[in-house]
Formats: sequence, C-alpha cells, structure tokens
Amino acid sequence: MNLKDIFVGVEYATVTGVADREISAIAYDSRKVTPGSLFFALQGEKDDGNKYISDALRRGAVAIASEHDREVGRPKDLSWIEILPGAERRALATASVNFYGHPAKGLQLVGITGTNGKTTTTYLVDSILRASGAGTGLIGTIGARTPRGQREAINTTPESLDLQQMFAEVCEENGKAVVMETSSHALAMDRLWGCHFAVAVFTNLTRDHLDFHHTFEEYFAAKRRLFEGTGAGPADTGVINSDDPYGKQLDGIARRTFTYGLKNGARIKAQKYELAFSGLEFTAQTPVGKIEVQSRLVGKINVYNILAAIGAGIALDVNSAAIERGIHDLESVPGRFERIAAGQPFLVIVDYAHTDDALRNLISTARELSANKRIITLFGAGGDRDRTKRPLMGEAAGSLSDMVVLTSDNPRSEDPLRIINDVLVGLQKTGTKYQVEADREKAIEIAVNEAKPGDIVLLAGKGHETAQVLRDGPVKFDDREVARRILLGHGYGVAKT
Repeated sequence: MNLKDIFVGVEYATVTGVADREISAIAYDSRKVTPGSLFFALQGEKDDGNKYISDALRRGAVAIASEHDREVGRPKDLSWIEILPGAERRALATASVNFYGHPAKGLQLVGITGTNGKTTTTYLVDSILRASGAGTGLIGTIGARTPRGQREAINTTPESLDLQQMFAEVCEENGKAVVMETSSHALAMDRLWGCHFAVAVFTNLTRDHLDFHHTFEEYFAAKRRLFEGTGAGPADTGVINSDDPYGKQLDGIARRTFTYGLKNGARIKAQKYELAFSGLEFTAQTPVGKIEVQSRLVGKINVYNILAAIGAGIALDVNSAAIERGIHDLESVPGRFERIAAGQPFLVIVDYAHTDDALRNLISTARELSANKRIITLFGAGGDRDRTKRPLMGEAAGSLSDMVVLTSDNPRSEDPLRIINDVLVGLQKTGTKYQVEADREKAIEIAVNEAKPGDIVLLAGKGHETAQVLRDGPVKFDDREVARRILLGHGYGVAKT
C-alpha cells in the first residue's frame, strides 16, 4: 500500500524524504520488521521504540514514524513521518485500519470491560454467536482465536496493529463478529482507536491497576471510553450491570442501553436461581421474553456473567433458542473455577482471582456451594503492580477462609518475600490460621496435605497461566499441572479435569 494512503486521517506534522512509496508491512517491534516495512517508534511504559530505529533499518524498514524530529545522518531516501506529540498510538491505530482495509466495517464488534468477569462473559458471548451460526473471533486474557488459528496472549487487548490483522483474518474467512475483552490499559492507550462497537458490556468495577491509572476515577474513565466511543462514535448498545454503582453511571451513554442484574429495575434479570457444583439453572426475564438457562458454570458471579451475555445476544438479534444453546454448550472457561479431579476426597479448584474483590467472589462462591465445608485458600500477589491492594487481598482471603497458604504469584522484578510481607499486613488482622511458603509448588503441596475429606482447596491467582514470571524471566508453571502431579503423588487415581 502507498505510504500516502496509509496515513489518511493520521495526525502528523511533516514527512521528509520519499513521500510517495509502497509499504509492504507495518511493525512497532523492530524484531518483526521485514524489507519494505514502515516502523512505528512508540514510546512505551518502560521502553522507547526510538532506541530501535537503527535495528529496524538494518532489517529493511524504508519508513519511520516517530514523535521525534528526523535524526541526523539517516539515508536521504528514508521516509520519516513526524507524528504530533501525544498522537503516536492513535496514528498507529489509524494507519493499521487503513493498511488492512477497514476490516471492522464488516464485523460486529463486542467489547467487554470491567474488573472481574470479562473472560467468562467473552467466552459466553462467543458461544452464543457460534450457536447462532456466526463465524467469530475471540480475543482476551487467555489468548486469541481467529478462523486461522490460536494466538498466545501478550496483553488482554492486543496492540492496534495486531487487532486489525485479526479482524482482517476473521473477515477474509467470512466471519461476522469478534468478541473481545477491552482492558482499561488498552482503552487509555488508544489500542482500540477507530473501532466501532456494536455492543459494549460492563461487568463491574473494583480496585485494580491503580499503579497505572493512579486514581479510581481515572480507572473508571478508561472503562467509560468503550461506551463513549474510541474515535468511531458511541457504542450501538450498552449492556451494563445496574447492581454496580459505576454501572449506573454508564446508563444512556451508548445509543441504547440494556441493564442486567439481580435487583429490581434491571431489564434482564434472573428469577429463582439455584447454586450447585453441577452448574446453574434459572429463568432469565428479558425484553424478548423468558430465556431458560442451563449452564455448567457455577456460582452467583456467573449468574451475572450469563445475564451480561444474554444482553449482548439480544443486542445482536440472536434468537432465544440460540442464546440458550450457546450458554448450555460452554462447558468451562480455562482457569476460571476449574476443578482438578484425581479421585481425591476433597475438591481442588484453580481460579484466576488476583484482586481482593475477585478473592471474595471466589471464596464466597465456594461457601455458597458448600456451606459446611472447610476452605483452604492459596494465593499470592503480583510484583511490579499496585502495592496498595496487597493487604486488602490478605484481609479478604483471611476473613473468608478457614486456612490460608500465602505464597508467590508472579513476583516479576520484586523480592517475593517483600510482596508476602505486604499481604501479611491485612491477613494478620483476621486472626485466621495461615502458613507462608514462597515456593509456589511447595505451597500447593502444603495446601493439599492440609486438606481433609470434604474440604475445598482454592488455588488462586494464576488460573490459566502456564508460566511464573520471576526476576530472571518466565519459568514454566501451571497450577493445574502441579496440582495434578501432587495429587497423583499422594496415590489418588487417574487425573482428569
């Protein structure tokens, strides 16, 4: 594509060097540059893409987009596009939309935002759409799927260039929709700039990511952008949790709004739901009549997630039968209240809960399902993230569990013991019995050894993740595999999920 066509609608100051040339690819990572590429030198949170311009040129880049002036000594035939200050990520997003031929115009985009429940709700909506016969793409924390295969997740919401490439893949295979988690980081950093959403879903808002957003109001403002629009007009339909106080503030921002919840006033609500380890069964009252829900997902939190997915399905004109079938067909979501069974006389559950509110939801779900059972909760807190939530996590786990095993999560560059000490400030307030073991595998062994027949062991924090991020980099670690191995080592039967 010609460079001039790529930059239609992009905010830039000047172009020096060759202004009229063909571009074969776009990259924002110099390692992915191929001959004939346009390289965007982005300023990141921790690194500056301008440091890698020389590497991009060695790999064959013929054009550079940067907020900086043209560097002295660069080849005269090099195209240098100086982006207006603060507009570089919008520039990348707009250029990517142009380069891939505006693929989202042929798709219904469903964006799901909130602190908890995004992944499960995304899987539910995707299952509903597939039950209706629609070809889909799925993007989120666990990974991405297009008709051309799976991709590993680097971020919950990928960079704009990668998003547009995935949208194009779905379009080229005659897909009709993409369902995606839209993180607050992505919304604040304009990764979704230029995307118009047919449906925007809000699950809930609790404390998280304040290391990035600084204040809770900034965090909420980022979420609100999904409904207001990201350069392509407000969402067609907002589906909001009206039981959440922040959800009520989103009412009326999209062109139309469906509310959902368990309290009076919600347009989509559950009637007489019952909780069991076998799943959920209830009738949903909706603007299109009753929808009968039979799901293998468990817990009150999934009643909310299912109601949100029903709202998205209705917004996309999916018939009730397909909505019911899609909910029923979803057997599980990786690392979300995932049961590990090896014939042991107690339950072992792996879950991604990694905030104080998520821990409360997880432990409360276990309590609701087994009121008289003893609960052993294993968890840790992530390094290089908001320190203020660590004691809150400790207090949440200690106040609801019968025993806590405090361990390491993804410490990243931090000392795991320092993180543990931060968590202990809250945990020790509760007076709950606890053990500390920084080695996560040894900690899982402790939790399993502590369990007696009928107990529930909750392994929280990492869920679907298959690596632990340490100071020296990631190492292979999967709570599910480790738990199965330990259970088998204790002489239980053949492991299965």
